[in-house]
Amino acid sequence: MTAFVSGGARSGKSAVAERLTLAWQQRRGGPRFYLATATASDSEMAARIERHRRERASGWTTREVPLALGKALAEVPAGATVLLDCLTLWASRALYEAGFDEEEGCAELAELLLDAGKRQIALVVVSNDLNEDLPPRDAETWRYLAFLQRLHRQLAMEADRVVEVVAGMAIEWKTDEEPAP
Repeated sequence: MTAFVSGGARSGKSAVAERLTLAWQQRRGGPRFYLATATASDSEMAARIERHRRERASGWTTREVPLALGKALAEVPAGATVLLDCLTLWASRALYEAGFDEEEGCAELAELLLDAGKRQIALVVVSNDLNEDLPPRDAETWRYLAFLQRLHRQLAMEADRVVEVVAGMAIEWKTDEEPAP
């Protein structure tokens, strides 16, 4: 079971994804994990990370995973419920720190989804929708957006649920179950 939760910056997507993860975990049982791709690179990001930690309900096992998603998921027990927040930051690191090309990044995501499915891990993936603004003028921003949007399309195709968050409201684009909390 996989869900893709997207939305603009500070749209409320993390809160919606956390509620969905909690609901799935309560129905399924088992442990609940938070795979966080953010790092405290500056004071603003450190404050955001701390705010997210404070706002989360208890009972989460948090793993900070800036890049090695597959390795982190391999350490999660079968049957767990996992929130991965966020694919946007992971994609930037994959391109600019690890030097992945689009094919390698898409293969990494495919392996993550395959592993989650095989081990019956319920996976909720959060990502920013960055393609709602004016087209960028520089080639490198285009490259990043193209990669991120390709990951989004891949994830949306594979996911059981696709939720867009606008002003804190969850809009269900693809679902086989009740609306997101």
